[in-house]
Amino acid sequence: MRILITGATGYVGGRLVERLLEQDAHQLRVLVRDAGRARARAWASQVEIVEGDLLDPDSLRPALEGIDAAYYLVHSMTAGGHFAETDRKAAHAFADAAGHLRQVIYLGGILPPAVRGRANSEHLSSRAEVGEILRERLPTTELRAGPIIGGGSASFEMVRYLTERLPAMIAPKWILNEVQPIAIRDTLSYLVAALGRSDALGVIDIGAEPLTFKAMMQRYAAVRGLPRIIIPVPVLAPRLAALWVGFVTPIPNALAVPLVEGVVRPVVGDTSRARALFPEIVPISYDEAITRALARTEAGQVATRWSVAGGPSVPRVSLEDKEGIVRDVRSRLVDASPERVFKAFSSLGGERGWRVWGWAWELRGAVDQLLGGPGLRRGRRHPELLYPGEALDFWRVEEYLPGKLLRLRAEMKVPGRAWLQFEAIPEDGRTRLVQTAFFAPTGFFGWLYWYSIYPFHAKIFSDMVDAVARDATEIEPAHPAPNAA
Repeated sequence: MRILITGATGYVGGRLVERLLEQDAHQLRVLVRDAGRARARAWASQVEIVEGDLLDPDSLRPALEGIDAAYYLVHSMTAGGHFAETDRKAAHAFADAAGHLRQVIYLGGILPPAVRGRANSEHLSSRAEVGEILRERLPTTELRAGPIIGGGSASFEMVRYLTERLPAMIAPKWILNEVQPIAIRDTLSYLVAALGRSDALGVIDIGAEPLTFKAMMQRYAAVRGLPRIIIPVPVLAPRLAALWVGFVTPIPNALAVPLVEGVVRPVVGDTSRARALFPEIVPISYDEAITRALARTEAGQVATRWSVAGGPSVPRVSLEDKEGIVRDVRSRLVDASPERVFKAFSSLGGERGWRVWGWAWELRGAVDQLLGGPGLRRGRRHPELLYPGEALDFWRVEEYLPGKLLRLRAEMKVPGRAWLQFEAIPEDGRTRLVQTAFFAPTGFFGWLYWYSIYPFHAKIFSDMVDAVARDATEIEPAHPAPNAA
């Protein structure tokens, strides 16, 4: 079959591409807003990459031409207050262009049971509305899942950070509600198994054994050997709880809100149809899913992460070299190969930190978090490898050219726009390391900000380029194993 995958640079979509390629039975095409991000993936050479947007009908027609089946794996949960309207328009635009498809597979969310006088959360209602639009207009199989547990998933990291960082917590009473988590590996198994079915299967709830959100944290603590005290109390509104989650964990408030709203009522599906239609899939337990996710996280083998795709809320802004941008450029000639220099600066951030003035980076991250920015809590997905578009502490990877260049765009709160760029340039058998900080100030306060803290920045930038140069000379030359690529 010729298959189109939307959302291929997202958490589920990126892993689904890999799973389908393992079968070696289909021709894959991916629809992405930014082809550069997709070309950086390990699977890029094995798929056809088409740049387009679900809100742009003209870009959908060529993307769907000759396609037999499509996966619909996109949503606008982090897009702000108009996400429901955005998702509604995207679903209708897709249906307009996809009338010839034999099959559409959509991943939605399990809905709480209907209760008179109590509406579902806006986010869950929007996901259900998208599924309804697709089912009415296209031969659609809608898989509905609860919290997806896997290395780098938003639900896993929310549980992980809350449990790791808080030895005792007072939590809202609704953490006693049951939800139905499912491992990412089982989610992918259902998505793959649904492909090729002759009939549209309608709505299918998928998930493992239900348990309360409190139990999810307690079982995580047991797997990690951490004694934890959790006391439910009948206070703390969902929005306030989401703000707390956004403060304690790397999950931004825009994503914490739908995650929290997804557990304020019992959310347990009827998985009988899933068992009847896919008897070969037996979901693993939550404990096993947690164990697997931890093992992959600690081994640095997280293929995709909730922060990789950026989402509609991340402005697509790139550096334009023009008047009004100030620069701090520092250069060192390093007795090392470009690959070693690149490895030295592309592994900055996350648990390793920024090499110098650690307390200053921590302080800047804390101030940014208080101002509503991401701070340093997002860390990094992999200790060395990056994807264009993914988050790295309070930066976003804007350009990533292995062995050559890394450019980071600041997402911390500043009166302007800022970038930090590293280059590895061959020069007479050695490598020229060029580190450049760019700042495009906004108004008077932007200029005041830059020049008032520049003496401090200058010291940090100077020490950092020296540290990167030093690291490059100490890195052992890589000896890749056969077929490592």
